[in-house]
Amino acid sequence: MADDVLTGFDRGTFTHDGVRRRILRRGTGPAVIVIAEIPGITPKVLEFAKRVADIGCTVVLPVLFGTPGREVNPRKAGRLNSTLYVNSTIGKVCVSREFTVMATGKSSPVVTWLRALAAHEHERCGGPGVGAVGMCLTGGFALAMAVDDRLLAPVLSQPSMPLALTKRQAAGIDISPEELAVVRGRCQREGLEVLGLRFRGDRLVPQERFAFLRRELGDAFTSVELADEDANPESPMTPHSVLTEHLVDEPGHPTRAALDEVLDLLRRRLLEGDRAADRATDAEAPSGE
Repeated sequence: MADDVLTGFDRGTFTHDGVRRRILRRGTGPAVIVIAEIPGITPKVLEFAKRVADIGCTVVLPVLFGTPGREVNPRKAGRLNSTLYVNSTIGKVCVSREFTVMATGKSSPVVTWLRALAAHEHERCGGPGVGAVGMCLTGGFALAMAVDDRLLAPVLSQPSMPLALTKRQAAGIDISPEELAVVRGRCQREGLEVLGLRFRGDRLVPQERFAFLRRELGDAFTSVELADEDANPESPMTPHSVLTEHLVDEPGHPTRAALDEVLDLLRRRLLEGDRAADRATDAEAPSGE
């Protein structure tokens, strides 16, 4: 199953500061780093990645945890197998020094590696810049990556860290104050746009977190907040994964509209400017007559 759903994705590695990780890649055009949710790059995450590639981008998926392509839906994988796999992945993440799970106002160390990956892919793929989509545990990573001015389209899908065990943790996100100030400055000076997605009843992504982002980033932060009843009823999990497990991929459905908003941001920030530049170059070129 895992190998079957990976068909069409090139496999490679990227090394920075002595840390080597696997990556999956698909498509051509400006790069978009898709950072998977717990427990990893599931078939639903791969489906989302294909949508990103289909609009004309190179989608790059770093393997930070889990087994790429492994099914997580208990109805397909079996409840026991799914539970054991998810819990095992959570346990490994919690003890890893690369991920900040509890602390407020602190970026995870793995973000440095992700920024290097984004810089590498920008050089490789070209275009005006890079996009990043973080999900759940990795939702805030896309925001922290935006201290690099090559990151033009950060998307925070159900950003769940730090765990909202206190009021302070609920009204914050996993990025340092210094890095948040850099992102805020980019929003003010450059018109950087930050997109956030959540289900309103999702306790892992409390409304206080999005209120905090609105206060810090102002109109540069756009929030898409969905009713719990909009979540795909075929998923046995509580409403959480906007772009993957709880997506209802039907035109006009609220979750599909949320997906379309993500793709529209990527088009506007990464593709339209590039195409306009190409048209200008073509217009300036001699006709050959």
